[in-house]
Amino acid sequence: MANWALRPGAVVVVATACLLVSSGELSVDRGVAVTEPVSSVADVDSAARAPRASTATGALFADGSHFCSASVVDSPAGNLVLTAAHCVNGGSAGLSFAPGYHDGIAPYGWWTVTAVAVPGGWAASADPDLDFAFLTVEQDGDPHSVQQLAGADTLGFDRGYTNPVTITGYPDTGDSPVACRNTTTRFGPYQQRIACPGFPDGTSGGPWVTAVNPATGDGTVIGVIGGYEQGGDTPDVSYSAYFDHDIRDLYRSVLH
Repeated sequence: MANWALRPGAVVVVATACLLVSSGELSVDRGVAVTEPVSSVADVDSAARAPRASTATGALFADGSHFCSASVVDSPAGNLVLTAAHCVNGGSAGLSFAPGYHDGIAPYGWWTVTAVAVPGGWAASADPDLDFAFLTVEQDGDPHSVQQLAGADTLGFDRGYTNPVTITGYPDTGDSPVACRNTTTRFGPYQQRIACPGFPDGTSGGPWVTAVNPATGDGTVIGVIGGYEQGGDTPDVSYSAYFDHDIRDLYRSVLH
């Protein structure tokens, strides 16, 4: 669900692995409408709402406008951001990330995207089962990392297809995020789906977070809006590639 004309250009592809981590989770240290869990799209509209969003989630910008969503993911250097691969087909040139962005304000500043890593299968054929990417970001003159300032989600994998999650994204028609809580379901062998209303163009790359800390909004990210039909062909149902060894290996590779 990216409102972005995909540009031709080089994409950094990395594909090695050498970091040992515990199975199922990758970790190093460490005012939004939210709909409660419901059983169907029809039920979501009448669900209760409560404010809470992670400052680790933000908007991706190009040419002065946001077009996709992304979130900080825990890493040793604190400089990694997760999004959908279809959001960054043109590489890193001209892209910036604003964590916690709302109402035209970037409370943690603007972070320049300096590198993009996508799976080889996405680079070769835009495989929707591999629609995820890691971005390296930096901010000139700031000794702190984006993770130190905005927080971060832990990367989770092989968590199964049925999980309670909060999804968050930035519709391209507004300057504040929308969020929804519901339970994921399986959609094919390597895809997952969730019924949540109000996730149109611009929300692609938004994180699917489980085990959310109510104080911070951070948790374990197990998906991003993308995959089937680049996130879905209706704003009321979103999709994600299933996070398994493919994203684990890509994550490991960008750390080295």
